[in-house]
Amino acid sequence: MTRVRRGYIARRRRTKIRLFAATFRGAHSRLTRAATQQKTRALVSAHRDRGKQKRYFRRLWITRINAVTRENGVCYSYSRLMHNLYKRRLLLNRKILAQIAILNKNCLHIISNEIIK
Repeated sequence: MTRVRRGYIARRRRTKIRLFAATFRGAHSRLTRAATQQKTRALVSAHRDRGKQKRYFRRLWITRINAVTRENGVCYSYSRLMHNLYKRRLLLNRKILAQIAILNKNCLHIISNEIIK
């Protein structure tokens, strides 16, 4: 029986996996099976950590806003500030408020005083 030369499709698939795993260490970048497993793990981790990153940043923003509101001598906390913002229908998200809190504390103080009135 004569030898059959395989097509290019499987080779192309393996090349694609190797290019993805080129920066991995050891056998994870050289052996096809290990590279495929590592690729799936990497993609799963990336998908999971995108959600985690959103949570972590939200926690950071809340912590920053809370610290500045308590530091300014304003007698209420983060939760009361956010409640009053929603009551007044001021659409400032936490990211923007945290940036204001860091870069310009007086501005946040003015905003919180205006809300109370």
